[in-house]
Amino acid sequence: MKTYIQPVISGVLGGLIVCVGFLFFKPEAPEEDKSPIVARFVSDQSMPSFSGSSADFVESAKKSTGSVVHIFAQESDEQILQKQRKQQERRSMDPFGNFFSFEDFFGGNFYTPKNGSGSGVVYTNSGYIVTNNHVVGFADDITVTDASGKKYKAKKVGTDASTDLAVIKVESSALFSPIRIGDSEKVQVGEWVLAVGNPFGYLTSTVTAGIVSAKGRSLDIIQNEKAIEEFIQTDAAINPGNSGGALVNLQGELIGINTAIATPTGVFAGYSFAIPSRIVKKVVDDIIENGGNIERTSLGVGGYDVNQELVKEFGLQLRSSKGFYIEEVERKSAAQMGGLLPGDVIIEINGNKVENYDDIDKAMKLNKVGDRVNIVVNRAGKEIVLPVQLRKSF
Repeated sequence: MKTYIQPVISGVLGGLIVCVGFLFFKPEAPEEDKSPIVARFVSDQSMPSFSGSSADFVESAKKSTGSVVHIFAQESDEQILQKQRKQQERRSMDPFGNFFSFEDFFGGNFYTPKNGSGSGVVYTNSGYIVTNNHVVGFADDITVTDASGKKYKAKKVGTDASTDLAVIKVESSALFSPIRIGDSEKVQVGEWVLAVGNPFGYLTSTVTAGIVSAKGRSLDIIQNEKAIEEFIQTDAAINPGNSGGALVNLQGELIGINTAIATPTGVFAGYSFAIPSRIVKKVVDDIIENGGNIERTSLGVGGYDVNQELVKEFGLQLRSSKGFYIEEVERKSAAQMGGLLPGDVIIEINGNKVENYDDIDKAMKLNKVGDRVNIVVNRAGKEIVLPVQLRKSF
């Protein structure tokens, strides 16, 4: 028996040594990254196999890169002087303005000129270019560089803060290569897309690929009370400088304008967002046709969504228990000027059924000051069509 004792003891001791070593030298688990993921505007992986052909990406890139430009925007000296004058005027109207100011502590004028860069998409061969409002909205000195490296001066035609879109125009006799506009309504989740732009301001004509991850995203990043957010989400890499660039399908058609990324670091982290081409086309055509900045409007009514209880309470004579019951009409609003009255039930706007206030909100979103809409109301059991011209809210 003694011959077995020594090997057994040796085995037990070896096992103990291994266990103790594991306890002392066990590698630490990496800390969980708790950095918050936030959505940010983006002005300044290897591909898995799939059933299509790599030629699809090549052809799409060929068709779209020539229509995407680099934009550098800044405030001119004249604009800076105007802002300085306004500062001085506000200061002169302030009874304490001559006692203390930033200039007293920092010297000179405290105002810092703004500049930045991004991307743009050629919309017409005559030089109209679509980009983001946050890329050019602040500027009056804009330089465009095309895919070949040639530079042009551009002027701002108009903006729409509600959608973060803007239109600029190159003043040149040269003909440009406009992108073909696709239908974002037909885009499907899981569809391959390419993002074309100028990340970081110097990687010009960069193309990245990904899929459509989701549609109709709202991020609450457009700082406007009438903001319109229905973003296409994609995992195609988009970084600062890509803002205003193109999101295209495999046919090289524009399906969105790249606008924002969701990131804890300020650079691409897997989530990118683009304004759908349906919205882009509507807004850009409005700006080009009418010029200037687009002013969004509201109808100017308050009340309740219609339901069975409301029908019984007010004795409404409706064909269906759907619609929006007007309790009050704002003074000087489009609704008041168009003849809508308290007690009316809105049941249709421009041929679209209204079942609740959200339907009114959707109908108003892409309409602007000056547009005319036909509103059908039920008034004491009779349906009346009221043509209403939208106007500024007071």
